[in-house]
Amino acid sequence: MGDPMRVLIIGGTGLISTATARALAARGADLTLYNRGQADVPGPPGARVLHGDRKDFAAFERDLAGAGRFDCVIDMVCFLPAEAESAARAFAGRTRQLIFCSTVDVYTKPAASHPIREDSERAPRESFPYAANKGRCEKILARAAADGAFALTIIRPAYTYGEGRGMLHCFRGGLYYMKRIRDGRPVIVHGDGSSLWAAAHRDDVGLAFADAAGNEKAFGRAYHAAGEGVVTWNQYHQAVAAAMGAPAPRLVHIPTDLLARAAPRAAEWCVENFQHDNIFDNSAARRDLGYRYTIGLEEGVRRVVRWLDERGRIDDRDEPGFYQPLIDAWEHHGSAFAAEMAAFQG
Repeated sequence: MGDPMRVLIIGGTGLISTATARALAARGADLTLYNRGQADVPGPPGARVLHGDRKDFAAFERDLAGAGRFDCVIDMVCFLPAEAESAARAFAGRTRQLIFCSTVDVYTKPAASHPIREDSERAPRESFPYAANKGRCEKILARAAADGAFALTIIRPAYTYGEGRGMLHCFRGGLYYMKRIRDGRPVIVHGDGSSLWAAAHRDDVGLAFADAAGNEKAFGRAYHAAGEGVVTWNQYHQAVAAAMGAPAPRLVHIPTDLLARAAPRAAEWCVENFQHDNIFDNSAARRDLGYRYTIGLEEGVRRVVRWLDERGRIDDRDEPGFYQPLIDAWEHHGSAFAAEMAAFQG
């Protein structure tokens, strides 16, 4: 047997990277994590941890220059072009392969056809900085790879959830959503809730990264690691409630363009992302990485709820002050509008 594969994960304690680190450690990889040391999730036993801030580019590049050569680097926390440029400098000639965690949000929305494939048009709007910047990062790292710096593998996860945070909802984050579901209180849904959505548990997605490490089939390629249990947003909320053992949720449907005006910052992801169908083809990852969707939504949510309940985390302390007033205003004015229109119709 040869020496174990030397793998560096930039991050390593986040949602997906925790699962990736555990999988690589279980396979005997010589694993190093580079992060700020602020997460409450420890790395797997045996992993070395280097503490630093990758946004301090000079220090980051100096730290990694002193860490030696790696067979594979997995960059889980590169979000800005300057960070990608720093990574290209840090790892050129120091790793055989760089795996970049991108996002399916780099694709044009709405897509011309579904399911979206890796060669679909990628033109994210500038009004969605997260997606636009990830797209720029891909191009920067691809140029470095073309210049011979390393072999590049891009993995584009879609919505990924798991133990460590709450479930996504209309305004994206906040455990108050799960508290509302548990208590049977109404939750806001963008539009009519019929746009299509798919969720994947982090343990499935994390394995895609682990299986790409050192995999020559993945050199120079991009892959999806997305959910395959396609549901509408209405069905998604219903599945969350069922997994929590809660009553069927009362869904308050508010037009997305109205949410954009009423709560522009909170509704950004609804406008740019959630209102569009998000369905992705995983066949390339299934073929080359052995990717499998094995954890269904309700089972995955039960795991999340169990993790949160063990820590007493499901509460409404983070609920924004506008949330219930927005529901009240919509229902009041909607009823008045319907009554006024009914009067015109005799």
